[in-house]
This record gives sequence, structure tokens and C-alpha cells, in this order.
Amino acid sequence: MSRILFAPVSIIGGLIAGLFAKKIFDFVWGLVDDEEPPAPKDRETNWPKLLAALVVQGAIFKAMRGLADRSSRKGFYKLTGSWPGEKRPDPA
Repeated sequence: MSRILFAPVSIIGGLIAGLFAKKIFDFVWGLVDDEEPPAPKDRETNWPKLLAALVVQGAIFKAMRGLADRSSRKGFYKLTGSWPGEKRPDPA
């Protein structure tokens, strides 16, 4: 039951995290280069710059999503007393 109630919280948290991650990436890329970050669809993009942009962007987005997910789960737990997920990771 807690998974059903937690789904909207998770979706909203993910959207907010994505917005923050975009702002952070734009700021970080502005420190690295004066130009816009390269996109895979751009014909004149060089590979090293594209790879660097994708790696930085991916790391920022993954970190922000993880922080948002963890924070929303902790908040949900404090409000409901039910943890939406596993208590421990499965052993390998």
C-alpha cells in the first residue's frame, strides 16, 4: 500500500530533481566552457567535448535523483511510519 501512496511523491521529487540538476549542470558547464554544452545531434561537435559534457551531466543528474529519492523516502517515512522500499539491499 505504501508503494501506491509513495508513487506521486516519487514522481514529483524526480521532476524537481531534474530541474535542479539542469540548473547545476548549466552552472558547472559555464565554468568549463563559454559555449553551450555540445549535443549529440550537433554535426560540428567534437567527441572529447561531447563525452565530457555527457559524463558531467549524467553524474549530476544521477546524484540529484538519488538525493531527491532518498529525501522523499525519509520524509514519507516520517509522515506515515512506513518505509516505501526495502529495508536492506539484497545480498549479492
